[in-house]
Amino acid sequence: MQAQDVIPTYERVGQTWAKQRNRSLMEKQWLDRFLTAAPRASGTVRALDLGCGSGQPIATYMAERGASLTGVDATDTMTQLYAQNLPQAEVIKADMRTLNLDRTFDAILAWDSFFHLSADDQRGMFARFAAHCAPRATLMFTSGHIAGEAIGTVADAPIYHASLAPDEYRSLLADHGFKVLRYTPEDPTCGHHTVWLAQFTDS
Repeated sequence: MQAQDVIPTYERVGQTWAKQRNRSLMEKQWLDRFLTAAPRASGTVRALDLGCGSGQPIATYMAERGASLTGVDATDTMTQLYAQNLPQAEVIKADMRTLNLDRTFDAILAWDSFFHLSADDQRGMFARFAAHCAPRATLMFTSGHIAGEAIGTVADAPIYHASLAPDEYRSLLADHGFKVLRYTPEDPTCGHHTVWLAQFTDS
């Protein structure tokens, strides 16, 4: 199991994963912080949901909070589920590593998706995040709490994860114009997710 196996795995087991996905919305406090800090120049938060999965429960909650959603996923399985679950959302089948939408968003989310990329691909994502950020946009992603690779499971199938060291994430964020608003490693109130919330300052 390597990074290049992630997309085919989710294509194959995505329907099962979506049925098994925890919908208790343990992520709510983080999503509230993410949306509250985002700018609302257009009157609503334009959110880019990278590795969007099925859209439940996270995107559904953001839509209920009034966000205008663009979901991006590299699999047919997930983009079809997202479109079914959020018929008002824009859905794009694309690999986040090569995404170039030529427009900006008020909030960019990569929850439980960014950490499936290899270390080098993660490093390359920060310029792509910045390119899609409106002024003062929020960025939130999950990572590991230490540098390394690990193999987990998704719908009983092995799945690849990787993480950089926290200090490297901080440097990459700063180098690409982001200020860290909050970082919590292994948050016990959110299923022990390691969460980064940052704001684009372009400086």
